[in-house]
Amino acid sequence: MLIRYKKAFEKIAMGLLSFMPNEKEIKKLQQTMKQYETDDQWQLFLWKEEDITGLLGVQFIDEVTLQIQHISVNPSHRHQGIGKRMVCAVRDLYQDKQVLPNAETAGFVERCDTVRFTQTEKGSD
Repeated sequence: MLIRYKKAFEKIAMGLLSFMPNEKEIKKLQQTMKQYETDDQWQLFLWKEEDITGLLGVQFIDEVTLQIQHISVNPSHRHQGIGKRMVCAVRDLYQDKQVLPNAETAGFVERCDTVRFTQTEKGSD
């Protein structure tokens, strides 16, 4: 289930965010967390089943567009579809908006779209 970030989850969120290639340095990681905590245009979500295993961050570009800035899944929970479920959950949450990836998240989001399209095609047979 996708839940909104709260300050109480800061350490978990920072740990997950640190798996992103451009968030390895502590100063950069702290700046990114501050961005999500202080800027109304940036929203951070966590994926929780039994434990928090994933993170997805978006930026609201304008009234009709939001951009996925960060997607991260705990390495011990990867290849279980969590990232794809997070992308789908954000799209469901913001059905009235166009959800686009940024340069860092594009490859993953495009793979989610390909899998979704392929499954939809198979389902119509």
